[in-house]
Amino acid sequence: MKVVIVGGVTLLDGRGGFSGREKQVVLCAFSRGQIMRVKAVVKEADPDAFIIMCDAHEIFGEGFYMVDILVPRLSDSSDRIPLMISERLMDVSKDYRGTLVMVSGQFRSYNRHEEHRNRLILSVFVREVAFIEQVPENEKTNYIFLDGFICKEPVYRKTPLGREIADILLAVNRPYGKSDYIPCISWGRNARYANHFRVGERCRIWGRIQSREYMKKISEEQAEKRVAYEVSVSKLELASEEEQGVLQNA
Repeated sequence: MKVVIVGGVTLLDGRGGFSGREKQVVLCAFSRGQIMRVKAVVKEADPDAFIIMCDAHEIFGEGFYMVDILVPRLSDSSDRIPLMISERLMDVSKDYRGTLVMVSGQFRSYNRHEEHRNRLILSVFVREVAFIEQVPENEKTNYIFLDGFICKEPVYRKTPLGREIADILLAVNRPYGKSDYIPCISWGRNARYANHFRVGERCRIWGRIQSREYMKKISEEQAEKRVAYEVSVSKLELASEEEQGVLQNA
């Protein structure tokens, strides 16, 4: 199990002393080895950005780490699911490869700017974690429930073999004033049903998180392997007319 530290940012409201224009100030802690990368990312996003870098001898607070786990499917394949986990929930100095773990949390998203465009990054923000000897009997593995709103028209299509598929992008509102945008894929009858959904309608989805490898074309001669994450839908329903527009925070 690979553990990689990630740096969060804090956005501060600011105003230019000379121009008087409102702007956001980005505060971020990173290692010396990341200095050149941070400079390149900032300059790519805003060539005129004003950057201040200084040494911090001590940083107090909560650190978060990225961890990949493998979840077996009923077939012989597995899904590789990324977790974002606090250092308060696990000892990040240990090697957990091969360890069985039970995790609960929220499937979250954020936009990362790269190659002159935004890329949707998905991971499970871990609320609880337990290291176990075996999976409890009758326990569901890789189970997710979403309650949100359709934010793009569903895309319905058929595969060369005639299998029906519908892609859904669901906006899940969080109580802290943010929305997570979760791509979902439905099949067969669910796909036909989803094809009639409209933007703004409230929808509930049950399913599992799945990973899918694909080749990303970098140039005319280059391509790299990437992994996409989405929710594979096993059940979905539209909220009743009384519930539309009212989202209960679980």
